[in-house]
Amino acid sequence: MSPFSPLDFPDFWLRLAAQSPTSAEQAQLEISLLSDSSAAAFGVTAANVRCVVQQRSQLWRDLYPSFSSFCQQKFGWQPPPQVLWSLWLPLALQLADERQKLHRPLIQGILGGQGTGKTTLAMMLTLILNHLGYCVCSLSIDDLYKTYADRRQLQQADPRLRWRGPPGTHDIELGLAVLQQLRSPSAVPIAVPRFDKSACNGAGDRTEPEWVTGVDIVLFEGWFVGVRPIDPAVFATAPSPVVTAADRAFARDCNTRLQAYLPLWQQLDRLILLFPSDYRLSQQWRKQAEQQMKAAGRSGMSDAEIDEFVQYFWRALHPDLFITPLLQSEAVNLVIEINPDHTPKAVYVPGRNQQSEGCSPPDPASAAAPAES
Repeated sequence: MSPFSPLDFPDFWLRLAAQSPTSAEQAQLEISLLSDSSAAAFGVTAANVRCVVQQRSQLWRDLYPSFSSFCQQKFGWQPPPQVLWSLWLPLALQLADERQKLHRPLIQGILGGQGTGKTTLAMMLTLILNHLGYCVCSLSIDDLYKTYADRRQLQQADPRLRWRGPPGTHDIELGLAVLQQLRSPSAVPIAVPRFDKSACNGAGDRTEPEWVTGVDIVLFEGWFVGVRPIDPAVFATAPSPVVTAADRAFARDCNTRLQAYLPLWQQLDRLILLFPSDYRLSQQWRKQAEQQMKAAGRSGMSDAEIDEFVQYFWRALHPDLFITPLLQSEAVNLVIEINPDHTPKAVYVPGRNQQSEGCSPPDPASAAAPAES
């Protein structure tokens, strides 16, 4: 056991941004990296760890100044060194490597509930991948909501769909058309849909699309991206708040509507699952976010309104029934477990405890330029 880890000293990371690590620091970084939960997920072994540390150190020096400036301006905080080193950098390199292998745009799904960090992860990956020379397009399942007028008709037909979000409130054909266009290399501009949640007095509506060209990687995120229908029989003994006959009927109907989303999920090349240590944390995180909004002088929901809002979505697709089983699913390529303070707890590939010997991680040098399409 080493007497210290460089990960524990902020000053070390500042030095690493300006110079290569010393021999002692290189050794400590190797020990830290091999003991990290993400090592197997990113192909780090005792045979290649020295090379991995050298590669990440170089990328750190190239990227950290602009990365730090971006985080300070966007979020008001400095990037957490451990997360940047152990998760964001290797994950971006892994996506770049996958993009190279495909010889076409990569569609990366990101599945996670509220507060798990979907948007932040997409921003960090975009910043790193842009630095490596890749054009990244972020798409949320929220961008695929039906128009305000269409959702009004939907609510009249089924009053249970009083909030946007559950299966059935999205324009699946629009999403399928956009993802199919993005998957095909083309110099023709593509209209990516965007949704304005503040429109129509907060009910939200579709706004002007964003036109993109030359996209290499698509980050498609959402609270049930990649989620599949389950056996309807489980709703007979579903956990709270699916407790009444009406609750169970709503859950079954949402489960049935998931079937229509399968062609959308088939466009995914990979799927990341952001998995909180307790699904009920999303309720706590939402309350914290609302409290911060109120402290900043903006309006926000009361705790009772938040409870009703969050439980509505648990009734639609209960995390224990739809998300937890994905921890063992081949449909998921990477799991990132999330602590109550939003930091990563563990990173692993479902069903794989260790990386096969001889596997090498992505090389930043080869990942630095997109493959010819």
